[in-house]
Amino acid sequence: MSLKWIPGLIKTMRPKQWAKNLLIFIPLLFDQQLTHWPAFLRILAGFILFSLLASVVYIINDLADLEADRQHPKKRLRPIPSGKLSPRTALMAAIVLLVIVGVGSIQLSGSFALVCLTYLLLNVAYSKWFKHIPIMDVMVLASFYVLRVVAGVVPIVVSRFSPWLYVFTTFMALYLGVGKRRAELALLAENANSHRKVLQGYTLPLLDQMIIIVSSSAIITYSLYTFSAPNVPANHSLMLTIPFVIFGIFRYLYLVQVKESGGAPEDVLFSDRPLQICIALWGLVIVITFYLIPHWSDIQSALNL
Repeated sequence: MSLKWIPGLIKTMRPKQWAKNLLIFIPLLFDQQLTHWPAFLRILAGFILFSLLASVVYIINDLADLEADRQHPKKRLRPIPSGKLSPRTALMAAIVLLVIVGVGSIQLSGSFALVCLTYLLLNVAYSKWFKHIPIMDVMVLASFYVLRVVAGVVPIVVSRFSPWLYVFTTFMALYLGVGKRRAELALLAENANSHRKVLQGYTLPLLDQMIIIVSSSAIITYSLYTFSAPNVPANHSLMLTIPFVIFGIFRYLYLVQVKESGGAPEDVLFSDRPLQICIALWGLVIVITFYLIPHWSDIQSALNL
């Protein structure tokens, strides 16, 4: 039995895009449970299951967009449009993965299973209807990011996770979605409408204005969270993370408008070193603020011993 289809299937599953599912760890981090081993293992299981579910969605999307992808300058090279992976094999793989996710998510948490079902159904609705409706398409795309954060809340018991972070995630997701549309519109130019019909409802000036609105809202929302949420340190040390958020937003905007990239945010994450350093430093300051500073006196005592 030939196994030549396996590389094509793995590529179609988009492992690189699983990086988006790291948002599932956000509630664990901000609820100060990163060092709580049972909670960490449950979130890790959730991450694996959600990643497999995301792969099911990618396979379904590739099957649904087969003809359009064959006309796209880059997407036509994907395994299904290029003929390296047959639609039948891809469909069978999607069914098997869906069964695994269904059984695993129910075992993890009924609420987690409900979030996964919502994510799947919303993706199907997006592929069939919403992706063709301007503005609604980026709003639904943003909801996928928010659902990932929700998926990180429901498997564990949280007590310090602030609703402010849901709002911030929403604006950041809208920012990435609008930036993605702008990059696609700039890349495809006059052929944009033939590759993605929804792009005929956008113009570059409109998308630039939308970017200004959602990026400003994201910065304001995150800034308010760092000193007004009830669970943050009383010394306002979390405000030290604000510059990293601002730089990250500005850096992505620079990549979209100056470098004309950003059509795939996950590719930007894996390729842009300044953005990687910014995210790493942001995470480091959060860890120091939430996990080291509150126990500094205990650490000093241990060192003195």
